[in-house]
Formats: sequence, structure tokens, C-alpha cells
Amino acid sequence: MACPFVGYDIVCSEMRFFMRYDETILQTIPVGPLGLVPLRSSSEFGRLVDAQLKAWRNDRLAETPEVEKLPGYMLDSYIVDAGTPRFGSGEAKGVINESIRGKDLYFLVDICNYSITYSLSGHVNHMSPDDHFQDLKRLIAASSGHARRINVIMPFLYESRQHKRTCRESLDCAMALQELVRMGVSNIITFDAHDPRVQNSIPRTDFETVPCTYQFIKALLHAVPDLVIDKSQIMVISPDEGGMGRAVKLANYLGVDMGMFYKRRDYTRIVNGKNPIIEHQFLGTDVAGKDVLIIDDMISSGDSMIDVAKELKSRKARRVFAFSTFGLFTNGLAKFDSAYHQGIIDKVFTTNLVYQTPELLSRPYYVNVDLSKYVALIIDSLNHNISLHQLLSPTDRINRLLTAHEQT
Repeated sequence: MACPFVGYDIVCSEMRFFMRYDETILQTIPVGPLGLVPLRSSSEFGRLVDAQLKAWRNDRLAETPEVEKLPGYMLDSYIVDAGTPRFGSGEAKGVINESIRGKDLYFLVDICNYSITYSLSGHVNHMSPDDHFQDLKRLIAASSGHARRINVIMPFLYESRQHKRTCRESLDCAMALQELVRMGVSNIITFDAHDPRVQNSIPRTDFETVPCTYQFIKALLHAVPDLVIDKSQIMVISPDEGGMGRAVKLANYLGVDMGMFYKRRDYTRIVNGKNPIIEHQFLGTDVAGKDVLIIDDMISSGDSMIDVAKELKSRKARRVFAFSTFGLFTNGLAKFDSAYHQGIIDKVFTTNLVYQTPELLSRPYYVNVDLSKYVALIIDSLNHNISLHQLLSPTDRINRLLTAHEQT
């Protein structure tokens, strides 16, 4: 029998997962004392991850007092005191203000956080992805030779949109990954990489591109409790051919149909660094009367997402929900505000893996998908040197989630 209040079965399912997870954790010894190094760009997210780690380890202490004997296992905070102060010329250095000898360090960096500023010859300069990447290397350099292991968690992979060569141009992502490996990085964790094949540039280094499918489904069912998971009621859409794999996976988890849009581009000219889209052509079954889930790795300007939503609405789709791991919104929110008020888009789901403006968080159509617990799980697993398979392949958890939704 299902419990009378919504979400109880989901909470119980997660509790059972964490009980099994803790049993696995307690059979291993950590690689070294855990150290969390969130850069300024990820300071807020780092505090959320730190709180999760502290709560779990306190729970383990209550159940298994022996863990307190492990060096550095129980701390008030796992965040390492570090910084990247700058000179008046704009130059900087990485400084770690406490001992990290023998620690298993996890660097957190959000290269998309443009809200961070610094003084450049008396002028206020906003940090770019290049600046964030340089600061990451500075702190890695400051810890090299002291830490037992160095791990980098970079949710939005630096230069991931420049992942292949089509003419005489640089391969920035591959070069950046190789540079991190040369500096001694053992594990690189990213989320929903634009093209996972970029890991071929560092074939001997652990590289994981983590999906957010479970978290998106959980957030959707919580935000839209009347959603009916049935192929006659719902459909998954990929906004372009590049995101087909992502859409296929989500559709298979939900057991529904999928479709895609083919972008016809004008390759004779370049506007704002890309070939402009002439037309979106739809490939798929009828969407009339169905709720539609559009899933993509990022919302940059948002033009493609809104154009696709308009096309779906013109085909009589009932409700349109947009999912994106990274909500960059580089051209602001005005287009999405207009689309919401016109009934084109009902809700937009993005994660807190990248910087979110207060304006975005205040929008009635926006749903924040919190990934701090997921990142903490990954860090805890790597620190104990156990497999990430159960985290990267959440089939069982998704099935339990959908079963619990059907019973409520």
C-alpha cells in the first residue's frame, strides 16, 4: 500500500539505496583524508557538497564508531583553505593555506561563472572561462608534490564546444585535458559532455562524463505531479541530431516515443561564431495532445530551444518542458519570459552545476535541479576507491522512482 502523502515512497527508495551504498563504503579504506577545494566560481556549490559529506559521515559514525579512527575522516568541514589572490596588474597566484600532505584532493570549478570579478589596472574585469581554468591550474600547481591524489570536478567541460577540427583551427578541449594530466590529475569528472569522445585525447586517465537523467526525472515528477508517464500522453524530443543519444536514453527510461528536429543551417555565412539556422524540420510521430520533454546539454542563447518549442506548439503539443544540464542564458531571460507568458514553454529545468542568477531563480517557470548530493556521492565513492557504476547507471533508482509516482 502506498503511503498517503506524495513523495514518501520516493524518500524510502532513496533511503534503501543509501543503506546499500554505506554497506559498500564501509568495506573499504579511503585513499587518503578527504580535501575539498572549491574555487571562487564554485564556492556556494562547494558548501552544499561539503554539508552533504559531513552529514553522511556523521551518520556513519553513529552506526559504526570505528570510522573515527580513520585519519581525517571526521571533520567539521572538508573544505581546504585556498585562494587565488591577484596583483593590481591582473596577474594571480594559487595559495593553499593549510597542510594537504597525503590528502585526496577534489577541485571544484565552474568555468561559466561570469559573476566573479577582479581588478585589472583599476578596471573591473569579469572572469572568463580562460581565467577560471588558469586559476584551477594555479591551485593544482600549489598542491603538486604534497597531495596523495588530485581530482578535478569540472561540470561544464572547459572548451568542450571546441572539441573537433573542421579546418585549420585549435583543438582547445583536448589540449586542456592533456595539460591537466601532465600536472598530475588522476581523475576528471564532468557532466553531460558536449562530445564524450574528447576523452580519447587522454586514454590512460580516468575520465567520466556523468548524466543527470535520474535527477531530471525526479525534479519533473516533483514539479509536475499530474504528469502521466505513458507513450500516449508524453514524448521526448531532441532539438538536433547531436543530442539524439541523450533523448533516446530518457525515452527508454520512461518507456515513451521520441522525435527530433533537424537543423538546416546556412553554411555560407557565420553570425556570432556559428552558422545561422534557417529552419527546424521535425522527424517523429504526432505530438498533438501530448506533453513534450525537450532535452539538451545546454541552453546558450536559447534560440534553438524556443524555436523548437514553437514548432511543437504549432503541432498542437499540450505542454512543453525544457531540460538542460547547463542553463547559460547568454542572451538573458527576456525570450524565455515571453515564451512562458505566451504559453510556448511551461517549465525550464536546469542544474546548479553552473552559476544561476538571482533573476533566473525567481522566475515562476524555472525549476532548479540540485546536483550537490550527486556530486558528494561521486566524491565519497572515489575517496573510498569504489566503483561509480551504480551512480552512473541509475536504472534501478529510476524504475523505483517511476513505480512510486504511479502509486501516488
